[in-house]
Amino acid sequence: MKRFFLGVATVAGLLLASSQAWSADKLLNASYDVGRELFVQINRAFIAHHPGVAVDQSHAGTSAQARAIAEGLAADVVTFNQVTDIDFLVKKGLVSADWQKDFPDNASPFYSLPSFLVRAGNPKHIKDWNDLVRDDVQVIFPNPKTSGNARYTYLAATAYAKEAFKGDDAKVKEFITKLFNNVPIFDTGGRAATTTFVQREIGDVLITFESETRGIRKEYGDDKFEQVTPSVSLLAEFPVAIVDKVADEHGTRDLAKTYLDFLYTPEGQDVAARNGLRARDSAVATKYKADFPDIRLLTVEGVFGGWDKVQKEHFAAGGLLDQTYGSR
Repeated sequence: MKRFFLGVATVAGLLLASSQAWSADKLLNASYDVGRELFVQINRAFIAHHPGVAVDQSHAGTSAQARAIAEGLAADVVTFNQVTDIDFLVKKGLVSADWQKDFPDNASPFYSLPSFLVRAGNPKHIKDWNDLVRDDVQVIFPNPKTSGNARYTYLAATAYAKEAFKGDDAKVKEFITKLFNNVPIFDTGGRAATTTFVQREIGDVLITFESETRGIRKEYGDDKFEQVTPSVSLLAEFPVAIVDKVADEHGTRDLAKTYLDFLYTPEGQDVAARNGLRARDSAVATKYKADFPDIRLLTVEGVFGGWDKVQKEHFAAGGLLDQTYGSR
């Protein structure tokens, strides 16, 4: 049950933090919804090297987090799972336009991919994306309007359909519409979707980041759930940035950079790998190679022409996501 109660603790900590004066030795990290366990461990390791420092957490769907920061959530750093949500903060004047140059690997210290979690024995014999549009399958993933996690699911499914139907846009749209129609509940974030699938026992398959599927299976055991790696998926990067406006107001810029730099250290990478994320550090990646199945990963750039094009064509008001999501 610890995966589900952690959210209460982090929210309570955030509310307490908001009532205290900020100082140069305290950070607020606004992060993605299913990153709670990861950042409990990251923060513990970081603070061990920096006694007296405090790191508070806020977790939600990253699109919701970005809007909250624009409306006044005083986050010094963001550790998101989608580039477009940081670009939103750039447009609001909160993050510098060249934020991807501030850290290695386009400011993405680790990566993952949309993957599947099914119930023990895989009773519906779900193996790949095409199984998710069958009439007898209920699919659980969060609302792509509020969750970066779900947007990766939408893009990965679309990428699969583009290959399967050789770029036939009408058939791709039909495929995605069927997928959305098989989702009985659209939760606001990835952890709420996990709760729906695991605790409420709704649905036949959960689509979420591979790190979350591994964490659930590890916690509950192979007698409860099984991971299924599809034939192809989409590279999901986890971009990080300093919220310049906030960090400068708080006097935390140096600490914020040190904190995000820590994610790239062998120790930070090891924590990420233990939590099911794929490390950038080659030595750490080799150490955990057996834990991560080989999979063909497509990219947003290769399939969709980059994030700017995705934002305009798919995620802008009236775009392809609205057209498909509104038809369910």
